[in-house]
Amino acid sequence: MGRERLLDRAARVRLLLMDCDGVLTDGRIYLLPDGEEMKAFHVRDGHGLVMWHSVGGISAIVSGRSSKVVERRGHELGISFVRQGVDDKLAELTRILAQTRLSAEQAAFIGDDLADIPLMKRVGLAIAVADASEEVRRIAHYVTRLAGGHGAVREVTELLLKAQGKWAEALNHYLEEK
Repeated sequence: MGRERLLDRAARVRLLLMDCDGVLTDGRIYLLPDGEEMKAFHVRDGHGLVMWHSVGGISAIVSGRSSKVVERRGHELGISFVRQGVDDKLAELTRILAQTRLSAEQAAFIGDDLADIPLMKRVGLAIAVADASEEVRRIAHYVTRLAGGHGAVREVTELLLKAQGKWAEALNHYLEEK
C-alpha cells in the first residue's frame, strides 16, 4: 500500500484494537507452578497507548486467551475494552463498534496470527507486527518494523498520531516548560 493511502486510513482511526500475545507481548507465556502465568510487556508500547488515550483515542485488547496479567496491564494503561477468552473476534469487534458508535473504517487492529485474519479483513486499517505469520502480513495494510512485544504498538500509535496531526499535542506534556 502506498504511503499516502496508508496515512489516509490511519487518519480515520479512532479505535485501536489489538491482540495481546504476540502483539503486546513477544508471544511467550511463562507458566508458574501455582497455575499463574507471566508475560513481559514493553514499556514503550504502554506509553504509546497512554499518549493515544491522551488525545482522545480509544483502545481495546481482543484476545483468545484469558489472563489476570492482561487484565491488570489493560487497567494500568487505561484500555477501554479488555476482552479475553474470545472465540469469535469478529463478533467482539461488532460489539465494541456498537458500544463506541464507531464504524469499522474508524478502527485499526494489530494482529500476529491466523485467528486475527477475519477481524483484520473487517477494519479500516489492518496492521501486522513484523514477526506475524506470513498469511497475516500478506493481508495487512501495514507491517511494523518492530516485532510484537518489542515496541510494535508504540510504532503504530506514533503512525496514527502523526497521520492525524496529533503528535505535537501528545508530546506537549513532555516538552512544556514547568
